[in-house]
Amino acid sequence: MKRPQVLLGSAVLILGILSAGPAIRATESEDVVTNGNVAGEPFEGARLSLPFQTHKNFSLAAVTESSAEADEADKLAKELANPIASLISVPFQANEDWGYGPTGNGYKFTLNIQPVVPLSISKDWNLIIRTIFPIVSQHDLFYFANLPKDSPLQPQNRSQDGLSDTTQSFFLSPKKPGPFGLIWGLGPAFLYPTGTHPLLDTGTFSIGPTFVVLKQAGPWTIGALMNQLWSVVISEDRSSVSQMFVQPFIAYTTKTHTTFTIDTESTANWNASGIDGKWTVPVIFQISQILKIGKQPISIQIGGKYYADSPRYGPNWGVRFNFTLLYPTARPTAPVERTGFAK
Repeated sequence: MKRPQVLLGSAVLILGILSAGPAIRATESEDVVTNGNVAGEPFEGARLSLPFQTHKNFSLAAVTESSAEADEADKLAKELANPIASLISVPFQANEDWGYGPTGNGYKFTLNIQPVVPLSISKDWNLIIRTIFPIVSQHDLFYFANLPKDSPLQPQNRSQDGLSDTTQSFFLSPKKPGPFGLIWGLGPAFLYPTGTHPLLDTGTFSIGPTFVVLKQAGPWTIGALMNQLWSVVISEDRSSVSQMFVQPFIAYTTKTHTTFTIDTESTANWNASGIDGKWTVPVIFQISQILKIGKQPISIQIGGKYYADSPRYGPNWGVRFNFTLLYPTARPTAPVERTGFAK
């Protein structure tokens, strides 16, 4: 079976899982303290609950605990929508894009391993480290059909597989929102020449500024992330880099901890000619769901991409699947023992 068919089949399967999202509820831990709160980490497990299910031993304490767990899941979903939240996350983001190359039949698969690690450096400030480590497999991005056998482009290297360049950003961010409830962070970004093939990397070490700003109000998260990179060390026979990345985004999180996101991950290659085109503008719609595997909170996400603009021989459309491991850094406060019920 071809890879596009596998990915489309996976997308259908994940859509089925997400459709069951409203029925997923956190189960209570076996280690429960006297006031009905769970000791230790929240979301100690997950179960599939049928609609309108009733239990004979229904109690107020169970309702309170379920509400507390729902609040924790909602907080986790909103933190995941915030690129600089105090949340350790390890996304494995798989992307497949089609329409590349002179023939229009080229495709590119990219697995981005992109951990986010927040560090508390003072009472008021965090340092958030975001790294993108891409593993790439691409085919026919540079293939010309019907080339003469004596062409200087022969033989053609139709497939390339390996590592691409690594991007790492450092955001200095206040722990509390600023004026108007704005959350922001700024710092340097670096592009490391970790590529294993000349057609998979830039061959440069680049640096530049990066910035993110967002606001969260109720179920909404609205913001933008950007960086600008310039090459400072260039490998022999390679070109310099002047590249800007802009990602405006808007997300809505439901009461069932499902998040709908629309954004663009636009890139401008300022050194490209006007004929080749400078901008790559994918419009991306994504759906994600907070779930639980044992004690491990996770997020699964699927999405589709339409390229509103792309350079010559650039892609036309694509799909995305994202699996994220979540490690909340905050812990619930110690419970207060309750000795009786108020009448």
